[in-house]
Amino acid sequence: MKCSSVLAWLVALACAWAAHAMAAPSTKILVVTTAMGYRHGSIETAEQVIAALGKSSGAYEVELAAVAATDNPGAASFQEQVKATLARTLSRDALKRYRGIVFVNTTGELPLPDKEAFIQWVRDGGAFIGIHSASDTLHGYRPYIEMLGGEFDYHREQVLIEAINRDASHPANRHLPMSWDLDGQKEEIYILKNFQQGRVRELIVLDRHPNSGAPGSFPISWCRDFGNGRVFYTALGHNEQVWQMPAFQQHVLGGIEWALGLK
Repeated sequence: MKCSSVLAWLVALACAWAAHAMAAPSTKILVVTTAMGYRHGSIETAEQVIAALGKSSGAYEVELAAVAATDNPGAASFQEQVKATLARTLSRDALKRYRGIVFVNTTGELPLPDKEAFIQWVRDGGAFIGIHSASDTLHGYRPYIEMLGGEFDYHREQVLIEAINRDASHPANRHLPMSWDLDGQKEEIYILKNFQQGRVRELIVLDRHPNSGAPGSFPISWCRDFGNGRVFYTALGHNEQVWQMPAFQQHVLGGIEWALGLK
């Protein structure tokens, strides 16, 4: 084979591999924002931010499991729409399409088509990311709460905070200072119950009650291994303004990338 032919063959091969790499789908995650209880006004912003972070980083692509807001969430038509959306995206077979599932400001008893299959999917190597009121979801299904590692109890008025960065080596925290005041932005801070402190890796905490100032340990964000899977949770994300903060966006992206095993 002549040198020119060999060179042409190598160039063609390189182009083919490049085209294949460009055409190859990125890691797909499902972003679930359906709410059976209170619906956060920041949901649409959260959907846009998570999709944009995936696109700009190249880490993942987003499929959305969402149902438009309604003035009557108790209506049978809304309930059926939610049920159909989750049946299409979270059935045992549908779960095989995703590397990660993100519950963003979900609330209430979501009608998952197969709760056991969902928990097993995480245990078998899936990535679960919970944001804000993901801890105020599926209270009636204890395996979900146990997987997450903590459960919403209550909140009071929005406040300014001084959060402690417990793990500056974690991808969700590397960019944060050791004491983070959310850039002076007020946020709704959850008080949690059934927190599995010994089974999780704490990332962000408060050393005093956000409203009363009483000393203690109040978790904000954590991660954990769950079987062969990974779980990341942050209680931040109530306010639209928080979603627009670069520091919070990087916190979310780092948590997603860690859960997916990319970092």
